[in-house]
Amino acid sequence: MAKNIRVLIVEDHDMARMGLSVILGNNPNIEIAGMSADGQEGVDKALEILPDVVVMDIGLPTIDGIEATKRIKASNSNIKVLMYTSRESEDDIFDSFQAGADGYITKGATSEQTVSAVIAVSEGAGWLDPAIAKVVLTNIRRGSASNERRGEINYKLGKNLYGLTEREMEVLALIVDGLTNPQIAEKLVITISTTKTHVHSILQKLYVNTRSKAISMAMKEGLV
Repeated sequence: MAKNIRVLIVEDHDMARMGLSVILGNNPNIEIAGMSADGQEGVDKALEILPDVVVMDIGLPTIDGIEATKRIKASNSNIKVLMYTSRESEDDIFDSFQAGADGYITKGATSEQTVSAVIAVSEGAGWLDPAIAKVVLTNIRRGSASNERRGEINYKLGKNLYGLTEREMEVLALIVDGLTNPQIAEKLVITISTTKTHVHSILQKLYVNTRSKAISMAMKEGLV
């Protein structure tokens, strides 16, 4: 990664804020540029220090995280916002994306998932927590979500609703073509270890545990 990802944490619970700063700060590619415990203060600080990513709680003093996201995006759409919250309601998820959020992760996510989410949104990829993605995807597919909401989620998460990055889409296409990990590594000029990491992430995001199931899902969903 060419440069550190500068992150602003907006979280009103002291222990959660400090814990998150440790989780993210332990990654050599992430720099904690600032922290805030207040919604409006978070907006002001974001527009002042211009972080790459704002990690935003929803339940905040003065204004909530959804409104704060809306204000940040209205002033500077280049700043990425990752919602980080204990809320898992469909309304909160859709309202967050409609406000301009680039990703949504719950506080129950693992440290690895949280770091991955920050990196993904910093690179322009969407992120939807695997713990809640199935519910959202089910509602979208059965038509219970409005056209506007479906469109917003589709736009934010890219070509697919699983939040696969561009590189993961490339790897998935090669898996479908029948290539092994060493062959994929050679084709994309990456290490076998990196290839395995991409494959593991793809399986997680597609909610499958084998390559054959990933191929089936990719064909069914039109991902390749």
